[in-house]
Amino acid sequence: MTKETQKYLETTSSLFQKIATDNPQLEAAGKVIADEIARGGLIHVIGPGGHSNIAVEEVLWRAGGLVPINSILDAGTNLIHGAKRSNYVERTVGYAKQVLDSYRVGLEPGEVIVIVNAYGINPMTIDTVEEARKRKMKSIAITSRSFADALAPDHPSRHPSGKNLYQEADYFINCHLPYGDAVVDVDGVSQRVGPTATLCNVFSINLLMIEAIRQLALMGIDPPLWMSANLPGGDAANKANEEAYMPRIKHL
Repeated sequence: MTKETQKYLETTSSLFQKIATDNPQLEAAGKVIADEIARGGLIHVIGPGGHSNIAVEEVLWRAGGLVPINSILDAGTNLIHGAKRSNYVERTVGYAKQVLDSYRVGLEPGEVIVIVNAYGINPMTIDTVEEARKRKMKSIAITSRSFADALAPDHPSRHPSGKNLYQEADYFINCHLPYGDAVVDVDGVSQRVGPTATLCNVFSINLLMIEAIRQLALMGIDPPLWMSANLPGGDAANKANEEAYMPRIKHL
């Protein structure tokens, strides 16, 4: 194993340990999700920024994952339509409202939305959490407090208000993104390599889903879960949930 590989392994392992042990609101956020599913609702999940969409895709139609996940995968920030373009879009003030409207999010007070953005400072992210508040939704943020606190208040990536996602959401799961994202030094290379944001986001949201499932079990509810379609019997096991939720979940 090279020293660079060792460094990446040690750093990511340390980040996962920190996420798992330093998140006092994890149980409360999981209970919010469990309660919404228990009453027959959907859990809206959005990643307001390019790579943040990966965590949103992670919990859609995922083996061992909850069925009632309404992943919001807007084309504006999806990298497939242009990486730099997604950066322009996520910095567009007012864009989030139109996205939420198009997915019919927040039609009823009390709906739950999970907002995943490791940096937690761009205009679309802050507009999303503010829209959630206006619509009387319950918001859960997956983001990094240390990064947001370290970034200058006048940085061009920021929402004009200078707000941070972790301070605006009802519940906050710290993904502990290190400042600068990349964590590995390579001799002779000026820029650090080995990004961590997606790993932190995906690990955090899976912990949140696991906690919600645990809470449902404590309530005596056998939660609706997906089985891998690649396993024997997977298609048959999923059929009833697919038929029940396809009319309700846009990307299912």
